[in-house]
Amino acid sequence: MAEQHRIEVRVASSGADMEGALAVRHEVFIVEQGVPPELERDDADDSAVHVVAGDGTSVVGTARLTRDGEARIGRVAVLPEWRRRGVAGLLLAALESEARRLGIEELNLHSQTYVQALYERHGYAVTGPGFVEAGIDHVPMAKRLDQPAS
Repeated sequence: MAEQHRIEVRVASSGADMEGALAVRHEVFIVEQGVPPELERDDADDSAVHVVAGDGTSVVGTARLTRDGEARIGRVAVLPEWRRRGVAGLLLAALESEARRLGIEELNLHSQTYVQALYERHGYAVTGPGFVEAGIDHVPMAKRLDQPAS
């Protein structure tokens, strides 16, 4: 568990955690960014590792880790009033910790270009040309994970 600015980040372990995660994703991706609902939710949600950031009363951020050929971080979303407080970084750290626990050596993600610098600050590097996904400019990024000493 990590805590910063009254924020606790944990692996989603209950129906309430998942409801909170999906509510944040709905607000950020569908309402704020105009992503079609049928693109925001997918079958990967059922097998993904989800993490949630909470302020003690509600979920304020979420992200997930999928493993379908490659390990990929996705659906990183933080409510507008909680941005620029380190929440996204805490979500990334929690997923990186889970990935290490699972023996994953490299994480991939598709960053929206306007937040590319956030991922770069956390050690992710661009791995290819930009592209458009769900009508939003993205760039592929990856990070090699240092494995803890055995």
